[in-house]
Amino acid sequence: MAQVPQSLPSLPHETVDLLVVGGGINGAGIARDAAGRGLSVLLIEQDDLAAHTSSASTKLIHGGLRYLEYGEFRLVREALIERERLLAMAPHIIWPLRFVLPQLNSPRPAWMVRLGLFLYDHLGGRKILPATETVDLRRSSLGQGLKPGTSKAFIYSDCWVEDSRLVVLNALDAAERGAQIAVGTRLVSARRDGALWRATVADTAGQHEVTARALVNAAGPWVEDVLQRTAAARQDRGVRLIKGSHIVVPRLYDGDHAFLLQNPDKRVVFAIPYEGHFTLVGTTDEPWVGAPGRATISEGETSYLIETINRYFTRGLTPDDVAWSYAGIRPLYDDHAANASAVTRDYVLDVDGDVAAGTAPLLSVFGGKITTYRKLAEHALEKLVPFFPLAPGAWTAGAPLPGGDIPGADFEAFVAELCAERPALPRPLLWRLARAYGTRVEQLLGTARTVADLGPDFGGGLTGAEVAYLAAHEWARSADDILYRRSKLGLHVPPGTAQAVDAWLREQGA
Repeated sequence: MAQVPQSLPSLPHETVDLLVVGGGINGAGIARDAAGRGLSVLLIEQDDLAAHTSSASTKLIHGGLRYLEYGEFRLVREALIERERLLAMAPHIIWPLRFVLPQLNSPRPAWMVRLGLFLYDHLGGRKILPATETVDLRRSSLGQGLKPGTSKAFIYSDCWVEDSRLVVLNALDAAERGAQIAVGTRLVSARRDGALWRATVADTAGQHEVTARALVNAAGPWVEDVLQRTAAARQDRGVRLIKGSHIVVPRLYDGDHAFLLQNPDKRVVFAIPYEGHFTLVGTTDEPWVGAPGRATISEGETSYLIETINRYFTRGLTPDDVAWSYAGIRPLYDDHAANASAVTRDYVLDVDGDVAAGTAPLLSVFGGKITTYRKLAEHALEKLVPFFPLAPGAWTAGAPLPGGDIPGADFEAFVAELCAERPALPRPLLWRLARAYGTRVEQLLGTARTVADLGPDFGGGLTGAEVAYLAAHEWARSADDILYRRSKLGLHVPPGTAQAVDAWLREQGA
């Protein structure tokens, strides 16, 4: 596996084909696609990979059932096709999930919901995931935990994804194909010089000049900010910033299924098993006014989510039950919809540049969602093909992400073999590591045969070996990078762990 650079002074001085601004899912996906076509790529991210929107999702690979209500048939079809494609590419971080959709409190008639689910089952050529069923929750264990009176429900399929790991694995694959990934690096300014871009970027070592044949603006909520830093860039498209927040509460029910809960205002809220001992509840849709930045949940959003849970479940929640919360700003393409929930989740790719005139292209990404990131990246490269006519064609469909080359995509068989090879290591630890790293777990473990071989024990199953791997191969620079993005161990470790991890990273010179 290639070691990957983390700072700009190690970069070569020659011109790169693509300078990608933004280390979220779209930027990482575009960098991977371009690098796999033989283009030279530099991706810069001002914070950490997936530091903002891409780690603050509901963590689903899904078609977007509710988008059918707004007529988003093209987007839903593309997302449904991508759903099974991504499942095959990364079976360690993506897996099937069944959703129970009770008709209790439904503002929509059952026939309308069933029609939507029929379309959902058939729009994307479903082959792997099971079809929709109708159940009586009074006679099914799936109704456990719900208030009395809940009877009819529909059950449909989508997938779960470890969202921030999806971003990191795309960046890792891009790096192993030759891309350079620079975290903690921001764009200061950029200007065209004929067929080239001259960009000034800054990291902890100072400012650097970068020359690129194309500039990709995948900065998410900061997409308009990047345009303002780019001389003579077109400003005729925009984003609508929508805050989405989630709460994590003690587990509300038994079982591996999730719930899709309908509210009187026609918005929906998910309740999803999370990290073994918790339930993830979200999301909200609130307009974000002002400049993009780090978001936190509001009291009103917390109350909304708790009220939704209390409307359906026997276990009553209060704000004191919230173990953790997170919020992100979604940079949706501004289609001037009347309310936040109705804003399109489709994406728009805008290319400013002219091959005939010899002007370097600027490609800006507006909108998008995690499920369609791979297709978005493919479309982005199609837009840039006229500027790179010798580049090969699309290749990412079906190409496994790092660690995703599990034989037969049989995760349980893979774990069983791993446990047989290392019997002295606890099975729960090996299972978690296999979920996070897939076949790359062998590199992380190295020659370790016992827990003592894995170095310092930080609690919650986090060891020095894992921290060292993340720092060396996945651009982790802090405890926050490790505990809340590359893993969710922050929910499991004892007090003081973050400080201990940060101190250990400093000692190791990471």
